Amino acid sequence: MNAASVRERYQRLREEAGAGVTVVVATKYVPLEQLGILAEAGVDVVGENRAQDLQAKHARYGDAFRWHFIGHLQSNKVRVVNGTCELVHSLDSESAARRLTVPALLEVNLSGEPSKSGVAPEALEGWLAQVPSIRGLMTMPPLAGEPEASRPWFRRLRELAERHGLAELSMGTSQDWRVAVEEGATLIRVGSILFRD
Repeated sequence: MNAASVRERYQRLREEAGAGVTVVVATKYVPLEQLGILAEAGVDVVGENRAQDLQAKHARYGDAFRWHFIGHLQSNKVRVVNGTCELVHSLDSESAARRLTVPALLEVNLSGEPSKSGVAPEALEGWLAQVPSIRGLMTMPPLAGEPEASRPWFRRLRELAERHGLAELSMGTSQDWRVAVEEGATLIRVGSILFRD
């Protein structure tokens, strides 16, 4: 991974995604010692999956980025997230919601897959009534070979957000971000398309 190629891909992706879309660079597979390359490449928003890694990376590069949490949030890790992040993409636990002091997106499990985190769409209204800091929604569609297969899930999430007056939508990853943007994503989470050699 070198800064020049990451910068070029990142700038091109931002241009394609458009001004209204925040590109969150997922750092789950970026070792601590390589995070400086992302700063050098001009990346401004990073998303971490694990609170432990977030803590270590933030300790070294705190001011270099705006930090988002994009992994499953356990209530015992909320303190770390509160102290480092401007947004959580993956809220789905009432105990975490009670402890959280930063804005959040509610993760919705649209497909009903037991292996996926997130709340059921029917539970959305209750969550919004109880947790006023929810700014929007996030989802992970079922794994598919074609980006187009994600469209119905992204569209459904957008419709849910519109119905409840929520402005932020975190959806789309390296494989299907273009479809997500077409369906109204305001945040996309990408990693591998920036780092591949």
